Amino acid sequence: MIATLPSCEDDFDRDSLTCDEALRRLLAAVSPVEGIEKVPLRASLDRVLAEDVISTVNVPAHTNSAMDGYAVRGDDLPAQGTVELRVVGSSFAGQPYPAAVKSGECVRIMTGAVMPEGTDTVVIQERVERREDMIRVGSGHKAGDNVRAAGEDIAAGHTVLKAGRRLTPADLGLLASLGIGTVPVRRRLRVAFLSTGDELKPIGEELAPGEIHDSNRYTLHAMLTRMGAEVTDLGIVRDDRAATLSAFERAAQGHDAVISSGGVSVGEADYVKETLQALGQVQFWKVAMKPGRPLTFGRIGDAMFFGLPGNPVSVMVTFYQFVQPTLRKMMGETPRKPLLLKAVTRSRLRKKPGRMEFQRAILECDENGKLTVSKTGMQGSGILTSMSQANCFIILPMDSGAVEPGTLVDVQPFDGLI
Repeated sequence: MIATLPSCEDDFDRDSLTCDEALRRLLAAVSPVEGIEKVPLRASLDRVLAEDVISTVNVPAHTNSAMDGYAVRGDDLPAQGTVELRVVGSSFAGQPYPAAVKSGECVRIMTGAVMPEGTDTVVIQERVERREDMIRVGSGHKAGDNVRAAGEDIAAGHTVLKAGRRLTPADLGLLASLGIGTVPVRRRLRVAFLSTGDELKPIGEELAPGEIHDSNRYTLHAMLTRMGAEVTDLGIVRDDRAATLSAFERAAQGHDAVISSGGVSVGEADYVKETLQALGQVQFWKVAMKPGRPLTFGRIGDAMFFGLPGNPVSVMVTFYQFVQPTLRKMMGETPRKPLLLKAVTRSRLRKKPGRMEFQRAILECDENGKLTVSKTGMQGSGILTSMSQANCFIILPMDSGAVEPGTLVDVQPFDGLI
C-alpha cells in the first residue's frame, strides 16, 4: 500500500482549522492602523469614521409642521361638533409667522414651516372648510397632530455617528444637516498584491501551450478598491527564488498589508513558503473549507501578509471570508457579521462531510414571494463564471452531506459582504 498525505482532494483533514477558528486567529492578530485625516464631506463616502460625531444643534432646529394645513391651539379643537377660527396670517418654510396666536385664531402653514407661538397642532388642509378669512374645523383631531418637535430627529449633545462606522450616502446627508463640512476619517489602508506562477501572462500577451491570463490581480484590485484601500499592483512574480524574494521585500515597504495568490501549496516550484520563512513571521494553515484550503498568514516587516490559493474562485472566497474582515479591522471599522438568510434550494447540492462549502448561487424570490436559491452550474474552484453569475454563497456546514431540492439552506448574499 502507498503511504499518502492529506491533500485538497480529501474532504476531511484532522489538521485543518475550522473557518470560525481561522477567522478568530486573523482578527486577534491585527489592530487598526494609526493615522487620521480630515476630508471634505463629499470625499468621506465609504471612509471609516475616526471619531464620534456629537451634534451641537437640534434637528429640526424648531418645532415645525409635518403637513400643509392650519396651525391651531389644541385647546380650541372641539370634542364634538365644529368650531370656527379666524385666519390671521401665514407661516412658510423660512418665513415664520411673527406674532403669537390667540384663542380663536389660526395660521395658514406649510410643511416644514415653524409653528407660531401659541399653537401646538396642525389640522391638514383637507379636513377644514375655508371661507375668506375663516375656517371651520370638526371633531376627531387631537392636540399635537402633524407637528414635528425641535430635536425630534437629533437632540443637541446626542452622539449621531460612532467611530468605526463606514460612511454611507445617508450619513453624509445627516452630517450636512448638522452643518458639518469636514469629517475625521481613518487614513486609507495601503495594500500591495501580486500573483505568482510561470504559467501566468498579462492581458495582451499571446498565450503559449499551458499558459493562462492572470485574472486574480483584477479581482483582487476590484475587491480592494471597493473596500476603499489604496492599492499597489506588483504584477506577476515568476517561480524563481530570487524574483520571489525581491518582490516580497518590495511589497513590504510602505504597505500595511500584502496579498499574494498562488504558490502556497507543496509543489517543488512554490517558493512563497521558504521566502516568507526567511523574511518574516508566518503561519501556514489548512482551513476546512471548499473551495480553498491552504491559507498563509503572517508578517513581512511591518506589513501583514495573506497568501491565498491560486485558483480564481478560491481567491475570491478566501478573500471575502478571511481577508476582507481582517482588513476592515485594520481600517478601524466596527466588526459586523455578514448577512445570513434562509432560502429553499432548487438545486441538488453535491457535498461530502468534512469541510464547510461555499457554493455559488443565485438568490431570488419565487412567485409566492419566498426566497429560493439555485447554484450557478459547475462549482469547480477554477470556474470563475460560477462567481460572475452568482449573487450569493450557499453555505453548507462541515458535517453536511448532499442536499436535496426543497431543503432550507443558509445563504450569504454578496450585498451583505461588500
